[in-house]
Amino acid sequence: MSLLVVGLNHTTAPVEVRERVAFAPEQVPEALRRACGTGGVAEAVILSTCNRTEFIAVTGEGAEAEERVLDWFAGSHHLARGELEGCLYRMRGPEAMRHLIQVASGLDSMVMGEPQIFGQIKSAFASARHAGTVGPGLSRAMNHVFAVAKQVRTETAIGESPVSVAFAAVKLARHIFTELGSTTALLIGAGETIELVARHLSEAGVSRLVVANRTLARAEQVAARFAGEAILLSEIPACLLRADIVISSTASQLPILGKGAVEQAMRQRRHKPIFMVDIAVPRDIEPQVAELPDVYLYSVDDLEQMIDDNRRAREDEARRAGVLVDAGVDAWLRDRRSLDAVGTLRDYRARAERLRDQELERVLRQLRGGADAEQLLGQLARNLTNKLLHDPSVQLRRAAAEGRSELLDWSRRLLGLDETPGEGERDP
Repeated sequence: MSLLVVGLNHTTAPVEVRERVAFAPEQVPEALRRACGTGGVAEAVILSTCNRTEFIAVTGEGAEAEERVLDWFAGSHHLARGELEGCLYRMRGPEAMRHLIQVASGLDSMVMGEPQIFGQIKSAFASARHAGTVGPGLSRAMNHVFAVAKQVRTETAIGESPVSVAFAAVKLARHIFTELGSTTALLIGAGETIELVARHLSEAGVSRLVVANRTLARAEQVAARFAGEAILLSEIPACLLRADIVISSTASQLPILGKGAVEQAMRQRRHKPIFMVDIAVPRDIEPQVAELPDVYLYSVDDLEQMIDDNRRAREDEARRAGVLVDAGVDAWLRDRRSLDAVGTLRDYRARAERLRDQELERVLRQLRGGADAEQLLGQLARNLTNKLLHDPSVQLRRAAAEGRSELLDWSRRLLGLDETPGEGERDP
């Protein structure tokens, strides 16, 4: 059996394709069970996020099982294989393990080093266990992935220089307000970026968060996570009077906040400074707002240098993380090879025990017939030794006749013949 990863992500497929192959959480259990009904798939996990959908499985070694997985992957969303041509990647064995460690460590994320993916993979693994599609193979593999990913996080600073615009915006706010604990932040929009901004602001100690959105229900969902307040877009002018920080990220095609509304708010604020970051493209805040006194307006382009500096620092840490990933893959391979030996040792031990039982039964029958015990014990030892050594002796003679000296050398090490006499002669 072999570890297999099939999937696509933000680097191989546009969002129009990614959204077509995404699995909703409620779809995953049944999809896993159907996948394990596919020929050759013994165990399976489905990882589905906004940036990737991956099928992680233990399958047979042959190409036929892999082809069936690819057909299932496309067919599960009523797509033909050809529609995903050029988007899908497939990885086996060590390559698959390396990929999973990189994903769990955040090294394969759109924002390098982001921590959310680790929790998403653990959640996907837990869902598969609950669905009954995880066995010993994936348990060992995924637990190894989690252990190495934690090591990467602990021993490198891969996550300490965030490179998202959300973090850069909050970091810039610190330059304007040395103490964020007494500030009020108005967040315009309620998408993933604004939710991330809210989390960073909350962690930075901002005391009051207000989320404005076109639909109040969505604003309330985001605000509730950070003990904030939800308002409609129409209420923004009134809220500007108490907002020290304004960060906007919507999908609006037209500006939401104009110069006139901000100018009026600044007069009532008596020119108390207000910090604004417009992350949206197209922009949510009219550029002319930057002309107003005591208004500090930044666009997403203004954050680019900060993001680039942090990205370079994170790339240095990524190189250090790569060393740990390599070591993690090597450790997994060693573990797999040792497991391969377990089967051989088990079979050899079972054979030796059968020979022992046969010889012992023969001797016991003779003892019950009155044969000499001392003579029988000697015969038992000779017969058992001869039978255990017969096949190895035949193979060693054959190797010698064929000139396979390396096999003879390994046999001496395997049989302990290069050790000091008596050194290897102890109970197993």
